[in-house]
Amino acid sequence: MNDTAFDTSGFAQAYPAPLTGNFRSQPEDFIVDEQMEIALTGSGEHLWLQVRKTGANTDWVAGQLARCAGIPAKEAGYAGLKDRHAVATQWFSLQLPGMADPDFSSLPPEIEILQQQRHDKKLRRGALSSNRFILTLRHCAGDFAAAESICQQIALQGIPNYYGEQRFGHNHGNLVKAERWFKGDFKPKQRNQRSLYLSAARSWIFNHILSARVEQRSWNQRLPGDVFMFEGGNGWFADDASPELAARLAGQAIHPTGALWGRGELATLAAVGELEAAQAVLFPIFCAGLEKQGLKQERRALRIKVGEIGFEVLDDSTLRLSFELPPGAYATVLLEQLGRFV
Repeated sequence: MNDTAFDTSGFAQAYPAPLTGNFRSQPEDFIVDEQMEIALTGSGEHLWLQVRKTGANTDWVAGQLARCAGIPAKEAGYAGLKDRHAVATQWFSLQLPGMADPDFSSLPPEIEILQQQRHDKKLRRGALSSNRFILTLRHCAGDFAAAESICQQIALQGIPNYYGEQRFGHNHGNLVKAERWFKGDFKPKQRNQRSLYLSAARSWIFNHILSARVEQRSWNQRLPGDVFMFEGGNGWFADDASPELAARLAGQAIHPTGALWGRGELATLAAVGELEAAQAVLFPIFCAGLEKQGLKQERRALRIKVGEIGFEVLDDSTLRLSFELPPGAYATVLLEQLGRFV
């Protein structure tokens, strides 16, 4: 394996993708609003801040907030990473035991505090209900009617739950580093680097498993031996060939799953287990490295249920998409179902 093998353009698409155009010509072309369902208590040692950031990454914003508060950056919490090249609204928390609310007047202009309130707990990773997106696509060409029809199909059938390219780093650098680490060529010193490389390697195997299911048009269908996950949850169950499975799949109440590689036996059986094993064996260095680092077999849904999808033609070359995705899903993956945007 070498860096020439890391080609995300080879992943199979579920829809015909009839458009071309430009995306993120400016930060305002990518708007994302984090949705939370946590009732804040109004008191406690944690100050929660709803922030609108423009053209800034989440870790940098967390560091700027911690600087104003005079606390280590590790005491700043957030639910998830938001794209740098965007206008993103998200929540942060700062642990301030016995301290007054900080003065945030020295924050850079990229950071705007929308509201703040005290709470008795730190904001943890993954503690969001969904993300709402508004994407503006410019200089578009192709079949607009076909693209709108695809959006209607997506509302009914969902989209493949690929990990987006940003998971793998610039020029797939996270995958290259993971490979070098697993070969013993270097050892990452920081915990967050190790986590990044492990996630990239695991995601790469998962994407290939999903791509194989998309190619055979079974990514949103039952195959004997499948393992299913409940919509909106992490619980999963093995295929029991019950007659109601087809209706639950059609209604997107459950989804087929793919392996997140690690120690232990695959949960899938029969042809599905063989498919997953056949994809994983293509990346023996990644499989061995993930197992050596102690990761255990887990599952991830092969499909994303997309909420409140809208398609608006602004002029003869400009489109606006709006939709809602669950945590861990990538807006760029939905965009890839509609066309190629650069």
